[in-house]
Amino acid sequence: MTPVGSSTETSALSFGTERAAVQQALDAFCARWLGDVAPLTAEAIRYSLLGEGKRLRAILLIEAYRACGGTGDASDLAASVEVVHAYSLVHDDLPCMDDDVRRGRPTVHRVYGVPVATAAGLAMVPMAARSAWHAAKAMGLADSIAGDIVRDLMDSSGAGGMIGGQLLDLEAEGVHLTLEALERVHRLKTGALIMASVTLGARAALAPASRRLALAQYGAAIGLAFQIADDVLDITATTDQLGKTAGRDIALHKSTYPALLGVDGAIERAVALVEEGCRALADEGLLTPTLDQLARYIVERRS
Repeated sequence: MTPVGSSTETSALSFGTERAAVQQALDAFCARWLGDVAPLTAEAIRYSLLGEGKRLRAILLIEAYRACGGTGDASDLAASVEVVHAYSLVHDDLPCMDDDVRRGRPTVHRVYGVPVATAAGLAMVPMAARSAWHAAKAMGLADSIAGDIVRDLMDSSGAGGMIGGQLLDLEAEGVHLTLEALERVHRLKTGALIMASVTLGARAALAPASRRLALAQYGAAIGLAFQIADDVLDITATTDQLGKTAGRDIALHKSTYPALLGVDGAIERAVALVEEGCRALADEGLLTPTLDQLARYIVERRS
């Protein structure tokens, strides 16, 4: 496995067909769900959703769905996960949190103001739930499965998942965390939604519990690896490469994996997690070339 920041075939996320399908699904989301939203708030939501993005979580959902035998179009369901992710970025960038640029452009609150950005983020959560329900039903899934999908998406993004992790992350500023405590923060803040992305794909494909469990193990492992790679890039990449301010973790006095383990140790931990996640899939016969590539991208990316 190649260290973070190296030049490899997987250092840039391709999946052009899938990304185009998700982008189209996000356009459709805006057309369908923003009609009754206050115009400025709707504009802010469009701004947050339709800019540049890796669409990693959406692609993970699509590829997990395919790995479990799904043959339909999962792009609308994948877009619902991207809506939740976009909401998290809108709020994560607020002045009371990171107050940074994002993907090389002004963040939502710097363009539309803090009140509009706050309202836009809050509005996106129930929209994502409604969108996920409709997407699941459009795929021919039973009400019970559609309900499980919405529940899992909301659980992963709520107090027991992403939002809870964001709160712990704020509380940890200026505090020296142990490795165990730091991993707890990021398994929630970053890992929960990445894990949900693959397990939602499995649910949509009507995969049995054993396959959902293997994908949950894979998602949890690569989700934590993703955050470790972020911490490494924060001190090894430039602001231009990241599309956000480099060295931000140090400025906010956050505990990071490089601070606890050193850069090399952090990279080794991320690589070990990716290998752990891929083994879980391999043991269940689910390790497709694309899921393997996505896992390796997690630690080989340059932004």
